[in-house]
Amino acid sequence: MFIDTHCHLTDNYVSGNLKELIKRAIAADVNTLICPTANPEDIPNAVKIIEQYDNIFATIGIHPEYAGIDAAKYLEDSVLTHPKVIGIGEIGLDYHSGNNNRKAQIKLFEQQLDLAKKYNLPVAIHTRDAEEDTAAILNDDIRGVMHCFTSSWNLAKTMLDRGFYFSASGILTFKNAAEIRETFSKIPLDRLVIETDSPYCAPVPYRGKTCEPAFVVETAKVLAGVKNISLNQLGDILKQNTKKLYPKIYLH
Repeated sequence: MFIDTHCHLTDNYVSGNLKELIKRAIAADVNTLICPTANPEDIPNAVKIIEQYDNIFATIGIHPEYAGIDAAKYLEDSVLTHPKVIGIGEIGLDYHSGNNNRKAQIKLFEQQLDLAKKYNLPVAIHTRDAEEDTAAILNDDIRGVMHCFTSSWNLAKTMLDRGFYFSASGILTFKNAAEIRETFSKIPLDRLVIETDSPYCAPVPYRGKTCEPAFVVETAKVLAGVKNISLNQLGDILKQNTKKLYPKIYLH
């Protein structure tokens, strides 16, 4: 049994097909899904989804592309104390298109980290071309996961020392991802989880297609090979890791 720890079920690609996506996931032995938010406008829909489906949970957060808004306007007490809201994410920093709004990104990031501390929730971190600031901001008071991790081994070492988990996405399966596979070969088994980041990053052999939760098994196959263990062994380990990462979750 596998868990997709990060799939964007509020995105347009779902558009009324959520039941079918869930059926295909369960048929692939992916029985539990975690839906993050990025756009603050998607938060009500994410809450609606987790209340409708017993096997779906949410992490609620605002992506750095929305820097400049007030997180408190959207991350209300009633949302963050919801029994099926198990974390805050995805949040973080993204300087891929430049860092002209660096201060606004950091402000939004730190505001949400303060909420994570207040509500005792783990965080799902997005970091892209922002390793130095990410490492400087994420201190020992924060626990969580480096979502869709493709950054350097140096950042991995830093965040390992701070107790973070690392999530492998479909990128791990790409031909040109040898360096990422090498990084994951060094990360201890007890710090790993997996995700699709659907609708993005579809793994081989689905690369180029719209990604969906059922595809997380392909990433698991490659990760099992990287760690030189059986797929069943990996599934058991990932299940336990996810429960430790997100204590509020209950698995199916």
